[in-house]
Amino acid sequence: MRRREFITGAAAWPLAARAQQASVPVIGFLRNTDAASSRPLVAAFRRGLADSGYVDGQNIAIEPLGR
Repeated sequence: MRRREFITGAAAWPLAARAQQASVPVIGFLRNTDAASSRPLVAAFRRGLADSGYVDGQNIAIEPLGR
């Protein structure tokens, strides 16, 4: 390997390391009712997050927890 090829490759390595995808925050939605009766609450929760710029599957992950 020639010196110039090595230097070019070494300079590109930090860019590739920074290109890794950042971790996505996970929000747990805890409920004590069944999924059907809490559907309106979950929908309102998601709308409130979306109004603040957080969209499930894009920049956050919502994990429903409960019955």
